[in-house]
This record gives sequence, structure tokens and C-alpha cells, in this order.
Amino acid sequence: MTDLATNRPPAPATGPALRIPPGPRHGSRLQGFAFVANRRRVTQRMSRRYGPTFTLRLPAWGPTVFLSEPALVKQLYTTSPELIGNMEPNLGRVLGPSSFFNLDGEEHKRQRKLLLPPFHGRRVQSYEGIIEEETRRETAGWPEGTSFPVQESMMRITLNAILRAVFGAQGEEFEALRVLLPPMVTLGSRLTMLPGPELDLGRFSPWGRFRGYRREFDAIIGRLIATAQADPELDRRNDILALMLQARYDDGAAMDPGAVADQLLTLLAAGHETTATILAWAVERLRRHPEILARLAAEADEGGSQLRKATITEVQRTRPVIDLTGRNVKGESLTLGQWVVPRGYRIMISISLIHQDDSVFPNAAAFEPDRFVGVNPDMYSWVPFGGGTRRCIGAAFATMEMDVVLRTLLRDFELETTREPDEGWHSRGVAWAPERGGLAVVHRRKPTEGRPA
Repeated sequence: MTDLATNRPPAPATGPALRIPPGPRHGSRLQGFAFVANRRRVTQRMSRRYGPTFTLRLPAWGPTVFLSEPALVKQLYTTSPELIGNMEPNLGRVLGPSSFFNLDGEEHKRQRKLLLPPFHGRRVQSYEGIIEEETRRETAGWPEGTSFPVQESMMRITLNAILRAVFGAQGEEFEALRVLLPPMVTLGSRLTMLPGPELDLGRFSPWGRFRGYRREFDAIIGRLIATAQADPELDRRNDILALMLQARYDDGAAMDPGAVADQLLTLLAAGHETTATILAWAVERLRRHPEILARLAAEADEGGSQLRKATITEVQRTRPVIDLTGRNVKGESLTLGQWVVPRGYRIMISISLIHQDDSVFPNAAAFEPDRFVGVNPDMYSWVPFGGGTRRCIGAAFATMEMDVVLRTLLRDFELETTREPDEGWHSRGVAWAPERGGLAVVHRRKPTEGRPA
């Protein structure tokens, strides 16, 4: 039962009295419709009206508390997993039962421990050559002097790089996955954001089409696994699939093939579209900041990277591709600052609200990469990869990939600046992309003696 006057459930018989953040009193259907239509606009409006912490009642998630204060984010990320759990429903709906997004508690910890070593910062540097090769392969066909959107090019670069570095795909399997995965990931991203039952009405229904894609994906992965297991030099391979197949849990058991397929799809879904979209936003931002662009080009020619890495950090702050991340309250209640939230509530961190808060990032609306030069961002204020025990396992890989792609573009092309208005935000389901795809106008640079190849 809910007290309609306060929009809050009654306090439990024991434990601290509940204190739930304020929120609108109208029904969840109306809130849910507005949220699905434009969740960024809704969270911004609610924050202005109710403050940095507020409550919405959403059809897919039920009562949900939204946070945008770093102190409360820190409390949430450092809370025991016994009191908070995985957000439900989540991307596990489309990524599979063994996906990181679907696992919780000890099983999540067990799987994460197994897969962390292949994504160690030093190991992922070995994939730089693949990223640069795929960037140059894609950009070889870029038109000069003509405006074009870079989003789809970035998608192909990150897809091909992941298929080679993570999946170890080549030949027929590589080509089959290149065709299959873009529509599969796009459809899955949209289905994840829709409330309601997962109705499979055959190949003419969205869920039916997605499950058809998934069957085809599993068959291809099965062939990749069989090929890898038959490879007498498997232990010399460096792709993530090979490392997964050789990894062992504490009890000596290997990963189940179904779990391997789920995690490969998770790594691709989490790192393909998001990384490509951040790169499209980087192009959109740099075209409107000529001084920063000139400094970056000079730095790339000199072999430096400090400003470029700060720029990638600032792009993610000002244009967060993923705007929300969350948890479920598992304990009797959860205390966050002045609030006491009951079991069953969702806790959602609004990444975009934190990143645009002037009290957290002075002059937050401005694009100022220098704020991060020589400075590591605070892990509870800058949160594009999430945090705590569920922080994105592929963060180091994605960061390396963005750095190599941007470095290659700066060395190979001159990017025309523009005085056109900023591109708006376009929802691709889970991710937020530039409305016009990150329009660019480029000119190939002539080789210069002394410039890094």
C-alpha cells in the first residue's frame, strides 16, 4: 500500500523510519511515458523542481530514486553487496543469463574475477596496432572537403576492432558477425528501454527477430570456440576469446560455452556503440573549439598524449553517452545521506546531472579539456563507466581505443572547424548520439618529415 498524500510506502515495523526523496504525485504511466520519450529532459526537469535527489514511479522499474550528488554516489558504490544488488530489469534481458548485466552477488564476483586479467591496462595496450589498422582502413574512403557524418564510420572501426581483438574472429565468421551484429545490437538496445512483456510473435515481431539474431550469433560463436579449442597454439593467441577459454575458476572449472557467448555479446554491446558514439561526439566538439583542435594536432605530431587523454575525459563528461546506471535495494532499507529508502526500490545515478553540475565541475557547460590535464577525475563525480563492484570491465580497453583512433585521425587529417550550432542529442535506445551523426569535413594531411607514422 502507498500513502497517496505523500507518494510513499508506509514505514516498516522495525528499522529506521523511511524518508524518501520528493517527486511528482501523478501516476506511473504518465511518468513512464514521459521518461521513455525523453529521459534526459525528464531528469533535468525533475532536478530543477525537486533538487538533486528525487523519486519517480516508472512502469518498468517501479519506484526509483535518482541521485546526482557525488557524496551519495560514493555511499552507494561503497555499500555492501548484501544491501544493494543489480538493477532489474537490465541489459541482461537481451545479453543473456550469464551476462555481467544479469549476474549478481557471488556469481557476479566469481565471473568478474575470472575475466579481469585479460582487461588489465597493460595487456590491452597490445591491441593498439589492431585499432590503428582498422582506423586507417575505414578512413581511407573518407571524402575530402565534403560534410559527412562520422558516427557510422566509428561504428565500423570499433566493431571490427572488437571482432579481432576480443572475438578473435577472422574469415567467414568475421564477415558473418560484421553483417549480423549491427542490426542485432541496435534492436536489442531499443528493446531494453521498453517496458512490458517480452512477447515473441515470430520473425515479424521485435522480440522474435531479436531471438532469431541471437540463435545465429550463438551458432557463429560455437564455431569460433570449436576452432579455438582445436588450435594447437591456443596458448599463444592474444585475443580475449582465447584467454577466456584458457581461464579457470578457483575450483578449476572452465567457462561454459553459453557463458562465453553471453560475455562476448556483453563486451561488444557495452564497448562497440558507446565507444563509437563518444568518438563521434569528440569530432562534434573539436570542430567547435579550434584552439583545442590545433593544440591536439600539434601534440599528436610531437608524440604526446596528455591533452588528448584529457579531451577524451572531457568529451565523456560533457556528452555522456550512457546517462544512467543503477542498483536495487536488497536490505530492509538503505540510508543515503538524509534519505532512507526501503527494500524493492531502485536507485538510479544520473550521470548527466552530475556532469553538468557547476558545484561539481565549475563552468560545467563549457568544454574545457584543460580541467583534466594531469588530473585524474574523481571516481564519484566522473562516472561514465559506472563504479563500485559493477564498474565497466572494459573501461581500459575503451579508453585505449578512443585514444588510438583520435591520435590516428589527428595525424592523418585536418578537421575543418565550424560555427554551426552544437548538434542536439539523439537517442539510439541505450546510448545518446549526436543528432546529425557527428558531421565532419576533412582534408588529408601531407606526410611531414619527423611526424610519427
